Amino acid sequence: MARYFTQSLNYLWSGWGSIASVFLFIAIWEFTAQSYSELILPSPVKVFGQLAAMLQDTQVLHTLAITLRRAMLGFVIAFVFGVLGGLAAGATAVGALFSRPWMSILIGTPPVAWLILALLWFGTGDGTPVLTVALACLPVVFLQSMQGARTLNGELSEMALAFRLPWYVRWRSVYFPHILSYVLPAAITALGIAWKVVVMAELLATSDGVGASLSVARSLLDTPSAMAWITATVGLLLAVEYLVLEPIKRHTERWREANQQKIF
Repeated sequence: MARYFTQSLNYLWSGWGSIASVFLFIAIWEFTAQSYSELILPSPVKVFGQLAAMLQDTQVLHTLAITLRRAMLGFVIAFVFGVLGGLAAGATAVGALFSRPWMSILIGTPPVAWLILALLWFGTGDGTPVLTVALACLPVVFLQSMQGARTLNGELSEMALAFRLPWYVRWRSVYFPHILSYVLPAAITALGIAWKVVVMAELLATSDGVGASLSVARSLLDTPSAMAWITATVGLLLAVEYLVLEPIKRHTERWREANQQKIF
């Protein structure tokens, strides 16, 4: 327990650079806001005060939970199918060549186009934003997973086979750490895409969620509320990234370095 507590403190301390960057952004925001009216750019004090007042309403928390659920569901679908499909495609050169045009189509198609199709297929329910998020995130995870499969160290794999290591040892000590080094950065990128796309989808296609609330704030010319919703959404994104994905990424990188030193 003491070791995990120490590691947690070290992780929090290592984030001082990111925290300093956030405070610098807030300072620039405050300086810029002094030159404009509240309708154009409200100050951070105004926005955070508005956000604090909003969070006292359980309906606001419910709205944030709706957006979080849709974003994470679309992200998980993209992650699962992207990793499995990418590894399968990267297992052979033919699979990689066959799948690349499909991924190019997905990358080149704007998310708003998928949104329109999803509206025709699913209407204004959860299916529309979830599908839009999944299709926007899928190629990022798929291509990185495929690249991880294609760049497996051939000599290390041959050595593991020569020593007749069991398949689960090869996966645990050779393949898995290498693939994760490609998949986890892609997951962090896909998570950011998921948040942007889900808010856009809600803004255009649903009557609830953060996107719909932003639409209401826009119609009322309520810039502080709009900025408060944006701040809350970004806060959720940073919480998921730095409290969930980033610790996993750092632990995996240490694990891979340790395994590379002691595997044979």
